[in-house]
Parts: sequence; C-alpha cells; structure tokens
Amino acid sequence: MLTAIIDYESGNLHSAEKAFQRMAREMDAGEVVVTSDADVVARADRLVLPGDGAFPACAAELRGHKGIYDAMVEAVEQKARPFLGICVGMQLMASKGLEYTETDGLDWVAGDVVRIEPSDRALKVPHMGWNDLALDSDHPVFAGVKSGDHAYFVHSYHFRVIDPAQRLAYVEYGQEVTAVIGRDTMIGMQFHPEKSQDVGLRMIGNFLTWTP
Repeated sequence: MLTAIIDYESGNLHSAEKAFQRMAREMDAGEVVVTSDADVVARADRLVLPGDGAFPACAAELRGHKGIYDAMVEAVEQKARPFLGICVGMQLMASKGLEYTETDGLDWVAGDVVRIEPSDRALKVPHMGWNDLALDSDHPVFAGVKSGDHAYFVHSYHFRVIDPAQRLAYVEYGQEVTAVIGRDTMIGMQFHPEKSQDVGLRMIGNFLTWTP
C-alpha cells in the first residue's frame, strides 16, 4: 500500500509527511512518500494534495507540473483512487475559486471558494486557530470523531458547496464555514489534520485505512 503526498511546490510538507508516516506505521497502512514524480503518483494506492497560499497560485503551480497533474487526475477520475485534499488542496476540488481573480478548479465537487464574511465584525479574517467541528453526516473518515472536537484552521476563503450532501462538516465563525467536503472516493479538509493533534491524527489514520 502506497500513499503519495503530492509535492507541487505549494507549501511546507514536512509536518504532513511526519503525521502521515506516523499513522501509517500505527495503522499498518503501508508506505507514505512525498513525491514530485508523476510515475509514483500514477501507481500510488491513495493520494494526498496539500496546499498553502492563494487559490490562483496553487492552481497554476499544480497545472504547471503537467506530469503530476495528469497522473493525479487519471488516478482519481478513472482509477477511483482514494484522494484527500488539505487546506488549499481541498479548495482546488471546487468548480472555481474567487480569490483575487476567478480561477478554474478541478470541478470534482461542485461549488465556489469564496471569502469568509462573518456576521460578527469582531471576528477577524483570516479564520485562524482552533474551532469546533460540527459533523453534517457519517463518513468512515470520522470514525472516533464527534461534533465538538477541535481542528486547527488558517484560511480566509472557504468552500461553498452546491449540493448540501457533499458538505460533510462545518464550523461556526460568524457564519457556517465549510470544514470537510466529500463524494465517492474523494474527501477534502479545510483544516490542517497534521496540526490538529489527536483528532487530526485519527482522521489521517482513518483515511489511510479507508476502502471506499
């Protein structure tokens, strides 16, 4: 079993690599590698797409790494390999992003990435720090996780899904802010599971052993 964390030069992957490797050892879930090799992406059993920064820049970097991009799309769309997007990696699953300029996403989950606009002006943007998850539905990645558990967020934009069934969890921040999305073999987390202590590690372990 091979899990590939895709390196397309859009973020520091060290903490994610360590967290996924730790949980792979604990769950006997095979090998985890950080890779910019399209051949490794193509043969991986599951894929993780991180992302830090602005939506347009991350989208351009991902598409600029054409070999990685094509291998990832084929693995997810044609081979139905389990896929996890994290932070901007999750946002890239959208139809489009509206940060700075309208930018096409992967269109794997219909919806737009829009700026957070809290109803309470005392709440600052970016949404940064710990917040309580509210689970919308059951999902194997939530095994052992419950509403009220904390996750760590750092973002100014969030995913506004079209199909409510594809929003799996949210947090309150002067509005409902999408925390987890998913459909079929795909899941995305707006928060950083690798920085979310026991809850995040549990969700990483659940993803590594998830069989859609």
